[in-house]
Amino acid sequence: MPDGRDMPNRDLLEEIAEDFSDQPDVTMGTMFRSPGLRAGGKIFAFLGHDGELIVKLPHQRACQLVDAGAAEHVTMGTRTMREWVAFPAQGSGTATLILWRSAAHAAHQYVDSLRRSS
Repeated sequence: MPDGRDMPNRDLLEEIAEDFSDQPDVTMGTMFRSPGLRAGGKIFAFLGHDGELIVKLPHQRACQLVDAGAAEHVTMGTRTMREWVAFPAQGSGTATLILWRSAAHAAHQYVDSLRRSS
């Protein structure tokens, strides 16, 4: 199993992480031994083992993205995660970066709002 350093698309995740460099509560971390982004210790985006970006979004938004064909449900074992969706890499690095950047920012906003309301 990869240790995260040699995962496909890690460079894209690191580029997205730079967007949050002015936010001290956002750090790189791991989720299931994969690199990811945390806000206040809570993961909001990480790379799946096949190099897809997995993010946490409100359930309704996650379903909309899956229904539109832009994302896929995330299943852990036999359980489909309500608020986690995967965005496969697109045809080019630029297209992938644009899509993933938007998804990561939406996920950060969502997880940050959950954190602040609890």
